[in-house]
Amino acid sequence: MSKVLIVLNRSEDWAPYYPSDQVISVDDYLSLSQQREQRVRVINICSDYSYLSEGYYCSLLSEARAHKVIPSSRVINELSSPLLYGIQLGSASTILGRIKFDGGGDQELLVKSCFGQVQDPNFRSLARLLFERFPCPILEIRLRHTSQWEITELKLGSHLDLNDEEQTFFAEALERFSNRVWKDSQNNRNLRYDMAILVNPDDPMPPSDEVAIRKFIKAARDEDINAEVIGPDSIFRLAEFDALFIRETTSVNHHTYRFAKRAESEGLVVIDDSQSIVRCANKIYLANVFQVNRVPTPRCLILHRDHPERLEEAAQELGLPIVIKIPDGSFSRGVKKVETLEELRTAAAELFQESSLVLAQEYLYTSFDWRIGILNNRPLYACRYHMVKKHWQIYRHGESRSVSGGFDTLPTFEVPKPILQAALAASRPIGDGLYGVDLKEVNGKGYVIEVNDNPNVDSGVEDKFLGKELYAQIMQEFKRRLELQ
Repeated sequence: MSKVLIVLNRSEDWAPYYPSDQVISVDDYLSLSQQREQRVRVINICSDYSYLSEGYYCSLLSEARAHKVIPSSRVINELSSPLLYGIQLGSASTILGRIKFDGGGDQELLVKSCFGQVQDPNFRSLARLLFERFPCPILEIRLRHTSQWEITELKLGSHLDLNDEEQTFFAEALERFSNRVWKDSQNNRNLRYDMAILVNPDDPMPPSDEVAIRKFIKAARDEDINAEVIGPDSIFRLAEFDALFIRETTSVNHHTYRFAKRAESEGLVVIDDSQSIVRCANKIYLANVFQVNRVPTPRCLILHRDHPERLEEAAQELGLPIVIKIPDGSFSRGVKKVETLEELRTAAAELFQESSLVLAQEYLYTSFDWRIGILNNRPLYACRYHMVKKHWQIYRHGESRSVSGGFDTLPTFEVPKPILQAALAASRPIGDGLYGVDLKEVNGKGYVIEVNDNPNVDSGVEDKFLGKELYAQIMQEFKRRLELQ
């Protein structure tokens, strides 16, 4: 379990707040002996962060000591210049346009954000966005309203400038940001690492069910890791952890990708890493990677919205029926099988509304799909997912619900060698994370369909053969990577 330190210029500056032995002066912090085995998180609330000040050195030397610190030296430097922080404010304009304005004429306003929290509910979304970009204890946001709200200045604030009401709000925000400052769970006190498991209760088809998540938490504890479930609104808490395990359906234009990027910038061990999300999210990228690396796949062509004549060419070259897919579909969504050229034109026109490129793939009939789970380029588990009855896919999506076919779970040593070889060949160019490789088996040969960066690990399905050992091996890999750091 990490040690949390609140660092300020003088210990007496903490007088308005609840006493804590985790509060130290910057002089005491800089004189601490270096203990590589002690994991330290620093909340730097010095009153001055200007270049070469004590506050600046506190963050800079925290990073040199491999301590997790907020604000980082990057944030301090970026907030020192409008030219630096301005380039990150493009996405704020949409939020600013939605903020209500009840006054008349032009108006200027100062909003103080404490760990991404503000007292005025109208500015909560803006404060959260800015905290994602510039995580810091206190951020002063100066706003002006003409036709709509606009940010005129961002500046790191000081707790010494807060009035009584603001001090209370700051203390509450600090407690919410990191409750370990105030209370330490006896059960977790001796665990060495902290892991966040990202789960979204609104995910319609999550990669792990609740039972599996509990098994992951138990396996993590056995590896000296305290695992805690967090939600999509907890990106500001990532600095508290050493590792992030994403157990939510991922996408590039999605908060899961932002979580991965933020966690990587904070130095966390991350699965799924952002590079894997980008690579696995796009089937056209995968098709090209497979071709370059000579991975066996069904024959395929890339169709372009501006070249409709390629549709007839695809029908002739690949033969009918054909499977066409949007690049970023998941769980069989955005995938259509067409039997005739006319059906191909109709289906392609529909998919071209979502993407300028569509993948056309040779249709290979099988009664099941192989899924080989791979971790760090080694086979982890193997499943056969059977097609839904009277349907050509393992999922069938209806208006009210989705159904799936049956499954078989096998030890990897019983998987035909060509299937394992093809799966490993497909995952190597992607990275060394946790992947699920989908394959067809035809005449004893494996044909890779795609690589998933966020494969299912559900209780009673993927773990049916290995049991708790499946969860243990994943957590052992996290621990291995944590120790390498």
